[in-house]
Amino acid sequence: MAPDQPPGGGGPPAGAVAQPPRSPSRRRLPLVLAAVLVLVLVAVGLVVARPGPVGRWLGDGSAGPASTGVPEPVPVAVLATADVGAPMPSAEGLRAVLDPLVGDAALGGRVNLAVADVLTGQSLFERGGGEGTVPASVTKLLTAVAVLTARGPGYRIPTRAVAGSEPGEVVIVGGGDPALAAGAKGFYPGAASLKDLANQVRTALGGIAPTRVVVDASLYPGPVHEPGWDEDIPTHGYGAAVTALMLDGARKDPKAGQGWAERVPQPELTAGRAFARLLGVPETAVRRGTAPAAPTGTPAGTVEPGAELGVVHSPPLIRLVDIMISESDNIVAEALARQVALARDQPASFAGAAAAMTDVLSELGLPTDGMRLADGSGLSRTNLVSPVLLTELLALAASPDRPELGGVFSGLPVGGWSGTLRDRYGSAPGTAAGVGTVRAKTGTLTRVHAIAGVVTTTEGRLLAFAVLTDQVPPDGGEPARVALDRIAAALATCGCH
Repeated sequence: MAPDQPPGGGGPPAGAVAQPPRSPSRRRLPLVLAAVLVLVLVAVGLVVARPGPVGRWLGDGSAGPASTGVPEPVPVAVLATADVGAPMPSAEGLRAVLDPLVGDAALGGRVNLAVADVLTGQSLFERGGGEGTVPASVTKLLTAVAVLTARGPGYRIPTRAVAGSEPGEVVIVGGGDPALAAGAKGFYPGAASLKDLANQVRTALGGIAPTRVVVDASLYPGPVHEPGWDEDIPTHGYGAAVTALMLDGARKDPKAGQGWAERVPQPELTAGRAFARLLGVPETAVRRGTAPAAPTGTPAGTVEPGAELGVVHSPPLIRLVDIMISESDNIVAEALARQVALARDQPASFAGAAAAMTDVLSELGLPTDGMRLADGSGLSRTNLVSPVLLTELLALAASPDRPELGGVFSGLPVGGWSGTLRDRYGSAPGTAAGVGTVRAKTGTLTRVHAIAGVVTTTEGRLLAFAVLTDQVPPDGGEPARVALDRIAAALATCGCH
């Protein structure tokens, strides 16, 4: 089992059919998407340009937990700007270029792909484009679009503290923030802090000394692991128990690098004990439980059971989406999927999140027939997604009619530059054209290799593409990745008329 992760994770892995054009409104797309496609991750996916409403989503001008007061570097353009007048490749031209590459034995027994024009949304070429295929981490593109639709880019996940049923008892209520940190600085930049929450609690309690901490992680009903995950996922550093309260994505060490990291077995209790230390409460006085119901009509200055004592908030979802995509963060992905469930009044579980995501994607008009979701990260082998769904999703996210979805693009790794594509393109024959022109999400499990994103052709046309394979030999990971890179690079050099 070897989940998709950026290079240098720090630990060992375990294991053509043309369609009618879409809405004419897409013709305005390059004016919007060109601004998005020049965004480059300079520091852990948190540097983004702020056209239109993006500044509000990020909380510009506020003193929220994600504000640092440090000016962000000017984004560097690494992708060519889309040309509205560039010619569109033909199905015949694409077939002549792609068929020999798709036939590479390194891609295994099943290769499904789709290519679409982003400007019009028109399908340009398919080969098994409508067939459900195991997507691995490419699933995160669906999670991103679903959560940005359901919650909005500016939503922040709360972590609350309320008064318990007895004097001095403090209940910490997990809201599903995967980035929560114990101190002022944790693994995720801009994270909410338990130290801040503890200070609020002391102020609210006045002269009452905290005596006990109750951990309420009941927002997530379980299970904490998805049944379709490989058995080594929970213990081999790429996955973790998915709970409503955790610190630093359940990492044991918040200073661990991106990718592989040792995770704690009970993230909610680890967070509760850290909170207890900050309150001066013995760790032996930490237990699981649920918060009392909020009181009504409580007089000012009194502390009734259930009264809120403090609250801290995660970075806005647009930042968490960026981290999820750029670093292929599985724990953030599962947290965001559950936010879709909560927004749709579904249980915040694997099944509830999958059902809610399916509803949202269907309502967006995307082709979900044959889609099957079991999680939001792509770790499950029971997920099935078609290439056509991915290309239509990318075209929709680029539409000027859906500006809230543009955050999907800011985190996409750039060929030869960032994230999971940092060390790909350029070194293998036939891939150099993808450097700086391919921007895509990758997916990797044993036998499964996928890529989906956007590419600018040599003539300036912007294309969406998706290539999914799920029958690669277990020892054929590197040849399969190179074969996928050659396909995307061929699109970058394509006139294909």
